[in-house]
Amino acid sequence: MALNQVHNKFKIFTGALAADKTIGDLADQISSFVVEHKVAAKSIGVEYLESAKKLIISLGYREGEDAYPIKVSTVSLGQIGGLETGDMSRLEAAMTEACTKIDGIICHELYITDDGDFLVVFMSRA
Repeated sequence: MALNQVHNKFKIFTGALAADKTIGDLADQISSFVVEHKVAAKSIGVEYLESAKKLIISLGYREGEDAYPIKVSTVSLGQIGGLETGDMSRLEAAMTEACTKIDGIICHELYITDDGDFLVVFMSRA
C-alpha cells in the first residue's frame, strides 16, 4: 500500500451534468477547495444519479501534509459497445488513450450517463 495515498477526510460536491455531459463547474469547485483549505488531495469518487440527473463527487484528502494544486478534467469516451460480452478491452483502450492527454494523473473515476456515454474524470497535479 502506498502510504502517501492513505486518507481519512472527505468533501462532497454535487450538481447537474454540464451541457457537454462533463462535470463542468464542479471541477473548478474541487480545485478551489484544495487550494483554499491547503489539503493534499488523494482520491475522487464520482456517481451519476440517473433518476435525479445529478452528480455526486467525493474528494478524499489529507490534512497536515504539504498541499499541492490539482486539476480535475473530464474526457468523453463516447459510447462503448460490446461490454455485455464481458470484453472490456475497448473500454480499457479508450481510457488509456484519454489519459495520454493529461499529465501527472493522481487518480481517475468513470461514470456513464443515462444515454450510455462513458466519461472519465482525472484528478492530476496542476
